Amino acid sequence: MKEAELLRCQIQEWYPLFKPYTIKTHCHPLSDPFIRYLLGQPDPQSSADHPPRFLLPRPASGHDPLPRTTARIDPTSSLSPLNSDSDSDDDRQSPADAAPSFPDLEDAVNRSITALGGAVLPKLNWSSPKDAAWISSDGSLRCTSFADIALLLRSSDSISHDLSQALTLCSDASLDPPSTAFYLALRKWYPSLRPEMEFRCFVRRRRLIAISQREVTTFYPVLPDRKHEIQPLIERFFNEVVRERFGSEDYTVDVYVTSDERVKVVDFNPWGAFTLPLMFEWKELDEEGFGELGVEFRVIEGRQGVRPGLKTAVPYDYLDTGEGSGWDQFLTRADEELRKQALDIGHNYGDG
Repeated sequence: MKEAELLRCQIQEWYPLFKPYTIKTHCHPLSDPFIRYLLGQPDPQSSADHPPRFLLPRPASGHDPLPRTTARIDPTSSLSPLNSDSDSDDDRQSPADAAPSFPDLEDAVNRSITALGGAVLPKLNWSSPKDAAWISSDGSLRCTSFADIALLLRSSDSISHDLSQALTLCSDASLDPPSTAFYLALRKWYPSLRPEMEFRCFVRRRRLIAISQREVTTFYPVLPDRKHEIQPLIERFFNEVVRERFGSEDYTVDVYVTSDERVKVVDFNPWGAFTLPLMFEWKELDEEGFGELGVEFRVIEGRQGVRPGLKTAVPYDYLDTGEGSGWDQFLTRADEELRKQALDIGHNYGDG
């Protein structure tokens, strides 16, 4: 994978080329302080000699929605409380005082959320924080506020990889630190999208050689019967829209097939490297002659073909459960969601 190939797969690069054929998206440049926040790096201006706590950004309005406390859990002592008599001024700060604030970005993000219908899916240049979906109240990447977005991004290993290691995998990577500009992309949220209708297309030497079901952790009975309908739609879209617009020769493109048989671009990824081959193996896709007899289209044909899902675990930082911490925010949101569901169930029974 060459650096130029990876850079072409950044959403802020390909979105203008495919704007009529993809999901409506707003992109916002990220400042160095916000990037340091996402990486959990200390502020260079701070005198603190310990790693920063995971706190959600302080609202631009200045109102602190969380109680002021500094209770913490020591991750090395079976979740026993830390000594509260610390001499550090930073430890005595309330969450509202210690939390960072990014008012300009928050204001821009909130305007975009409103313009995109009230809910968005966030991602950076390459990745979305799918591995952090566990922390949202409904287990999805749906965000309705800047705090929702910050919580997902700060919790994701995929996002950390984008920020610190993406270009290091390139065969022509420079020894100097990369100077990539990072963007937050907010994509309009569609609650009715069907995961079985998303597919990964493998393009080799500008030829579509293979198509895979994108969500490989579930068997969708409709797919084996509809392969013969879906494949020509994707092939026609690739030949008419994608082939001449995208600059790389080798890459993957994820597409979505709508109920009225239109095809939409979801994302681009580099060939190989950290891109998952899904129903294929990179070794076979790289073989000379693969796909010469036609596009290979694979879906899960039965329940026995289901693949393992993405493994997730609670990040080490989340052992800090003090009020104002990321873990505390997760528990608060989960409790709110359970209360909402209980009210909905009560109303439904009452209507009956």
